[in-house]
Order: sequence, then structure tokens, then C-alpha cells
Amino acid sequence: MLSNLQFWLTTMISRRNFITILLASCLSLFSWFHITPTAVALGGKLPAINQPAPDFTLPTNTGDGKISLDDFRGQWVVLYFYPKDFTSGCTIEARRFQQDLPQYLQKNTRIIGVSADDIDSHADFCDSEGLKFPLLADTDGSVSKAYGSWIGFVSMRHSFIIDPQGILRDTFVKVNPNIHSAEVLVKLEELQSVDS
Repeated sequence: MLSNLQFWLTTMISRRNFITILLASCLSLFSWFHITPTAVALGGKLPAINQPAPDFTLPTNTGDGKISLDDFRGQWVVLYFYPKDFTSGCTIEARRFQQDLPQYLQKNTRIIGVSADDIDSHADFCDSEGLKFPLLADTDGSVSKAYGSWIGFVSMRHSFIIDPQGILRDTFVKVNPNIHSAEVLVKLEELQSVDS
């Protein structure tokens, strides 16, 4: 029994060492050949920073019933993707953005939320939470896919900062709903101070 355990431990340690050496070798080759891996998140390939953000037009529960990214030229945009209306994390995240909305508006910045929920669900969610920013219905996931934020049948919790010229300036893929809006405000201030 003891020898089986010793054999198993030796085998596991050897495999772990092999995998570590293999990963280190791959990273060395990437740096040697100057290969830059494409940014990929769990939801797919992310759009490149400092390049035009993927354009979109989606239905919404507000205004004329549709919103395009082009509608916000001349303003900063925080485009945030989230899984589902009325779930705990998504509700917290939306509340934080709403709470900080006056600060965003002072920074010439609009908040736009995107999920696979339909416009009726968005309308109910906005009414329930007092949200004063638009939520877009990406029911087929096409825009979420363009932003590398689609997994199966829901959007991932990813956010993007887009500048007034429509250029993607920053990406957030590891989002904690409790502090996310504060993180975005800090990054937005940093980006705007560089641009001024």
C-alpha cells in the first residue's frame, strides 16, 4: 500500500515538473520568435485595444428603441456585458453603475449594459432598480461574440471603455460586481488625463 502511494506521488511530481518545463519552453519560444498571443478570454477572442471598437446596433427599452455605438461619438462609453437581469451579481453591478452615474456624466461618459435578455426584461429590470442608462437586448449573442463575451447562451461579465472617436481603450474581463464601477472610474480618469 505504501509503495503504491510513493509511486503515485513520484508520478504526479514528475508530471507536474514536465508540464511546468513544457509551459516554460513554450513561453520562451514565443518570446524568442516575438510571437504575441492574441488576447483571449473565456468568451472568445477579445477586440484589440487601441483599434476601432466593433460597431453595433441593438434594440433597447429606451428612447427610439434602438441604440448604435455611433450614437455616442464625441462621448466616452463604458460598454458592459452581463449574464442576466435580476440575478444577484448583475443587480449589484447595475446598482453600482447607477450610483456612480453622475460621476460618469461629469466625465462625458455614457454607460451601456448588454445581455441576452429581451427588451421587456430590460424594461422591468430598469424600473425595478431605477436604472437611468440603456440596456441593450443582444438576444442572439452577435454583439457579445464580437466583443469576445459570449459563452453558450449568455454574455460574460466583461466591460470595455471606448473613447469619443470609437476606439477601444481598455478591457475588463475579471469583474467583481461589488467594486467594478469604482475600478472603471479610476481607469477612465487615467485615460482621460492622458488624452487631455
